[in-house]
Amino acid sequence: MFRAIWITGLVVWLAAPWQPVGAFADAPRPRSILILDQSEARGPNEENLHRFLREKYRDRPVGVVIAIGAATLDLALRWRGELWPETPIVFATFDKGDLSRLKLPPGVTGGIVRMRLQDTIEAARAVVPGLDTIFLVGDPWDRQVIFHNWKGEINSVAAGLNVVELVGLKMQELRERVAILTDRSAIIYSAIYSDGEGNFYPPATALALMAERANRPIIVAAETFLSPGGIGGFVLLPTVVGSAIARLALRILNGEPSPSAPTQLTDAIKPIFNWPQMQKWHVSESSLPPGSEIRFREPTFWQKYRWQSIVVLATILVQTALITILLQERRRRRYAEVEARSRMSELAHMNRRATAGEMSASIAHELNQPLGAILTNTETAESMLRSATPNLGEVKEILADIRRDDQRASEVIRRLRSLVKLKPFETRIIDLNDTVREVFQFLSVQASTRSVTLDLEEGPKILQVKGDPIQLQQVILNLVVNSMDAMASQPNGRVVTGRTELCNGTSAKISISDSGHGIPSEQLARVFDPFFTTKEQGMGIGLSIARTIVQADGGRIWAENQTGGGAIFRLSIPLAKA
Repeated sequence: MFRAIWITGLVVWLAAPWQPVGAFADAPRPRSILILDQSEARGPNEENLHRFLREKYRDRPVGVVIAIGAATLDLALRWRGELWPETPIVFATFDKGDLSRLKLPPGVTGGIVRMRLQDTIEAARAVVPGLDTIFLVGDPWDRQVIFHNWKGEINSVAAGLNVVELVGLKMQELRERVAILTDRSAIIYSAIYSDGEGNFYPPATALALMAERANRPIIVAAETFLSPGGIGGFVLLPTVVGSAIARLALRILNGEPSPSAPTQLTDAIKPIFNWPQMQKWHVSESSLPPGSEIRFREPTFWQKYRWQSIVVLATILVQTALITILLQERRRRRYAEVEARSRMSELAHMNRRATAGEMSASIAHELNQPLGAILTNTETAESMLRSATPNLGEVKEILADIRRDDQRASEVIRRLRSLVKLKPFETRIIDLNDTVREVFQFLSVQASTRSVTLDLEEGPKILQVKGDPIQLQQVILNLVVNSMDAMASQPNGRVVTGRTELCNGTSAKISISDSGHGIPSEQLARVFDPFFTTKEQGMGIGLSIARTIVQADGGRIWAENQTGGGAIFRLSIPLAKA
């Protein structure tokens, strides 16, 4: 039976005083286990192994002997009387079909598995649609460790299939044969321990050599055969077998009689498949047997970076929510700014109308002068035309005077209409010198009636800024009128000075100063507050509106007291970009 099967022995000494002893333990056995494994391909022959075990462990008691495989169990039973009398034997990886031919004596127990060729063929049918041929590859049946029972199952489970046995071939010949197999066929691999030319290796190595050349999928029945090139099948799980046998051996070591641990069927066969091989042979997951497990599948991006993806998605969602909120707030802010600017324009318009009302007497006086001159010149021209020989040259001069006075009156009306007309906010590029000059001309009559001298010092260069011309005129008008009001109680020396200049090459500055008594220091910081006023009839909104207009144009306005007396208001506005 052991013509080509070599056996390796290993002793594992368990110094484990911490292992709990069962309540049923009467006399705990020696804490040692001898493991005999027939699956190793290299080692001494049967006679040498017998001598080796006898000499080495003559004086070393063994608590339990574990025999892996049917051939090993057969040896252990034959050597038991001489080497391990009365020592319990626990066997593993023992096919159910071998149990019937062995009569187990007392003190022998273990776990059996059911390695059925039928299950392997079922896996082959799942992998190859329309399967019609199976190629059985492995060592000769009488040298098989676990799968030797398959030989007797072929006729009963492979009905309707062509069965070709490629067993006992040399590795070189086998590699050539599996490279030219027919379509709709599959390879069923049991185990190969040598290349037939004196070289021995583990069955997994032999499988890898064969898989390099095979042109059909390889069905395997052991978990260790998956990664070398097997596509899978109903495979034996060594870890399950090992765990079951280890628990059974520990129970015996702790004093439990072995007959109380009867032979049991180990549930160590599971349908497991190799994902890269499935991809290679185009096998769908849905065609596999129910409950199949897939190994070596590359995890999806979500599986590999699940938590990182959740964090990124959460961050994106939070950012999206924040951006949405910010855009909503921006829209609301712009709407509020438009509303505020509209309300400011209305308030500024009311302020201009109030200012125009206060200036009505001066405006009427300014209109009366050209209108009176027009009337006088018209009467003179009529008188000259009634003469027998009218002097047409003088008449032409009179008509020119009438045109000039008419234009003067029209200009007064235009300025007045611009001042009191309600217009939407309009930003454009304007020359600040022209804006200030026009306000000083408009207020010249009112200044004259108040005995106030208006003095304007224009900058040497054109000062282009971006803003609403009417509202900027209103700012300057409010400042000049306030300066004239501040000097109302002053008997003489009433002077309002306006100055425009370039500041640092980036902004234009306007200064409006007076020769009054200045602003009390405790009120200087409040002059731009809404509804703050020192006038008995004032509303306190002129300077507040002025500050709002200047800030809307990106500038600033402030007030100071001059060293020699009087107050000075300054405003700075950025120059328009070229």
